[in-house]
Amino acid sequence: MTKPLKQWKLPQPTDIKEDNEWIPIPRISRTIPYGYDVDPDDPDVLLPNEHQLDMLMKAQKYLKQYSYREVANWLTRNTGRSISHVGLRKRLDNERRRKNKSGSLRRWADYAKKAIAKAEEIDNKRLGAKAEASKEDTSAA
Repeated sequence: MTKPLKQWKLPQPTDIKEDNEWIPIPRISRTIPYGYDVDPDDPDVLLPNEHQLDMLMKAQKYLKQYSYREVANWLTRNTGRSISHVGLRKRLDNERRRKNKSGSLRRWADYAKKAIAKAEEIDNKRLGAKAEASKEDTSAA
């Protein structure tokens, strides 16, 4: 004998941004990521499905209170596109990983800019003959 499923309703968050701007992305695999649809004119471009992406952002907030399985069922019911709890977890983990990687790369770029500026400053203050020799070599030739 099976137990009847209980009815539940997730609370609606009030701090979701209303002015999200989603951009098309290139298609790099056979699988279409959740929140995107194939462009009818160009099969190599994926167009954002704003409703699904907005609901996915809400789902991230719901995961603080509910399980992946419950949130995946809620997403499937409210968007009309099915997603498993494992698929939801992979999608959000990949997004989190990309965000962390881009932040790290930006920090490294800032460190590199500072290091280059410092190296140029040191080279300009140095009393070496390298810069002078290169100018003399070009004028003598």
